[in-house]
Amino acid sequence: MFCLLMVTLPLAAQQSDTAKARKELAGVREEIAQSEEQRKAHMQKLAEAEEQLKASDEKLADASRAVNEQQKALSRLAEQLTGIDQQKQKLEVQRQAQQVLLAEQVKAAYQVGGHDYTQMLLNQQNALQLERLLTYYQYFNNARMKQLTELKQTVSELENIAATHQSAVAEQQQRVDQLQQQKNDLANARTEQKVAVKTLQDLLAEQKQQLAYLKSNEKSLQATIDKLKEKAALRRQEYKGKKQGQLPWPVKGQIVQKFGASHGGETSASGIIIQAQAGQFVKAVNAGQVIYADWLKGYGWVIVIDHGNGLMSLYGHNQSLLKAPGDEVKAGDSVALVGQSGGLGRPGLYFEIRQKGSAVDPMAWLRSP
Repeated sequence: MFCLLMVTLPLAAQQSDTAKARKELAGVREEIAQSEEQRKAHMQKLAEAEEQLKASDEKLADASRAVNEQQKALSRLAEQLTGIDQQKQKLEVQRQAQQVLLAEQVKAAYQVGGHDYTQMLLNQQNALQLERLLTYYQYFNNARMKQLTELKQTVSELENIAATHQSAVAEQQQRVDQLQQQKNDLANARTEQKVAVKTLQDLLAEQKQQLAYLKSNEKSLQATIDKLKEKAALRRQEYKGKKQGQLPWPVKGQIVQKFGASHGGETSASGIIIQAQAGQFVKAVNAGQVIYADWLKGYGWVIVIDHGNGLMSLYGHNQSLLKAPGDEVKAGDSVALVGQSGGLGRPGLYFEIRQKGSAVDPMAWLRSP
């Protein structure tokens, strides 16, 4: 009996420990399942925030592009109206001169005698005098007819110019009204973008994913650069630009992120950020060909220019792009507008210089500020 009890007690204890272990394992599995569900929920929220940001960037880019095109159209109309006014003044001077000349010819004809053919024949004047008067009469008559024709043509041109001017003024007013509406759309799009940026940044802070997000963006950028490097190598474009320390700045402003700046100790900045006013023109630092112009996660609207011999310049966080892949640009050409797409907290330009795909300090290439 005692022996049986001694065997039964350890067995019961063992069964109790097994049940406890199973319960703990079930609890761990449940925690893992909950953690996985939370991870998926966080990833879903992050993906939605990224999509919201991209959509707001696209909407802002469209509004910005519309405003830019409308302003260009208004500039062209202003030049057209200036040309019309100059042409109108020239024609008015011409009309006045023609009227004066016509008046002088009428006066001269009258002084000759003011006779018509029939009257001169009936007067039976001297044949030589008659022939001379007829010659003068014919001359002045032809001259008057010519001046009348030219005057009519000038008056007709003035009427056409007036109609063209009126049409241009009407179009100008219509475009001014459209521009105001487009500016309102642009302001609304900027507000939506700021909300989207804050939503994403708050979510990253809440999930403590800032560093992982930066690493993911850097990885995406490097993959894009590697592809562009291959394209640039196939083109074999020769670099004909200026040497290091001589390139102009892409935009004027204060540097708020230096090359190599630490991002949490595990990654560093591959470019600089120049704080600038939204909508300011971004200039190409050197001649070349656009080989990339699209939206890129973490960097927003990005444009990349191949300058030859493996040298590329990259411009990110733009409000909108003014050039497309394949476009040839010269140094100083406007290629984009400053913005804060891709999640940048305030307007500025992200700028990189790449040599054979590797990021180098842009400050070594740019002129001293």
